[in-house]
Amino acid sequence: MERVAIVGASMTRFGQRDAWVRELLAEAGAAALDDAGADGDDLDHLYVSNMASGEFEGQTGVPNALAHDLAAQPAYTARIDQTSSSGGAGVYAAWQSVASGASDLTMLVGGEKMTHRTTAEATDVIASLTHPVEYKHGVTLPSFAGLTARLYLDEYDAPRESLGKVAVKNHRNGVDNPHAQFRKEVDLDTVLDSPVVADPLRLYDFCPITDGSAALVFCPESVAEEYAPDGSYAVISGIGGATDTHVVHERADPTTMGGVVDSSEVAYEMAGIGPDDVDVAELHDMFTILEFLQSEDLGFFEKGEGWKAVEEGVTDRDGDLPINTSGGLKSKGHPLGASGVAQVYEIFKQVTGDAGPRQVEADTGLACNVGGFGNCVTTTILEGSQ
Repeated sequence: MERVAIVGASMTRFGQRDAWVRELLAEAGAAALDDAGADGDDLDHLYVSNMASGEFEGQTGVPNALAHDLAAQPAYTARIDQTSSSGGAGVYAAWQSVASGASDLTMLVGGEKMTHRTTAEATDVIASLTHPVEYKHGVTLPSFAGLTARLYLDEYDAPRESLGKVAVKNHRNGVDNPHAQFRKEVDLDTVLDSPVVADPLRLYDFCPITDGSAALVFCPESVAEEYAPDGSYAVISGIGGATDTHVVHERADPTTMGGVVDSSEVAYEMAGIGPDDVDVAELHDMFTILEFLQSEDLGFFEKGEGWKAVEEGVTDRDGDLPINTSGGLKSKGHPLGASGVAQVYEIFKQVTGDAGPRQVEADTGLACNVGGFGNCVTTTILEGSQ
């Protein structure tokens, strides 16, 4: 099985956009093709990561429409929906299509249009991914986050301020990301004094509702230099996907995300590396508590020690393991189907040395995209070509 390279990448500005999802997808797709030096009709496969275009816009058939908009006929198209981890699942599908030999050139475009709906409406669409029994009792992802955060703080004697410092760090990183929804720093007092959403979590512990799109172009590693003769491509050295219980309260320990543990073990084994070999990571910080849980379940830190790493500056951009140099979902925004693609976009930029003011020393990077409250997860490891 040949290794798969990423030879083109793009990302739109995230935030409140006037464009609808089809326009957002076309914007990112055209830019990624341009970055790869390819045309639409060069594509064998075209995937779209999207959770809820039907629910948000009444729009279906978006992959076929995108093929038309990018003049990509007769490429095979498919929509990849894995709730808020649709982007990561799309990366997995695109990798499979090339690694299997079914496609010589594949593009993935992830996108979502959400801001035209009220917060209550958007929250309800997202909450529909929970188990029906939980959903009918009014359970939402923010409530899961609040309950888990309280358990974590009590179990590991972590100060409430440590969660706030995740938000402060990621907003600081987002200042240097021209695509981020929020490009301003916040101080700890602002975070801690913001309105309570799900105790102990407050407004600044949550990512925003967002419009946006991101795209990646994949090919066999053996021909990557045809698209990137200067060596500015990255290789997917490891990738894994996994699921956890659909009913969150059935888990033995709600502070452990089994899908993160299992998917990362597969990715590490495929790449032939361990957690200590990762130089930079993008984690799914839909809520600040998730950065702690994922950093521990990925093996970066011992269980219950993730909060200490944030307190000690280990995960800062100039720390030993920078996490969410893009600003994360917290600052960059979370257009559901685009987030996992945008995570890999950031790692691609880091390992190819093209991240501008966000650049850190990185040969190997990891992206972890989570669906629901750990219900489904994709972990992707990228290495630079040089």
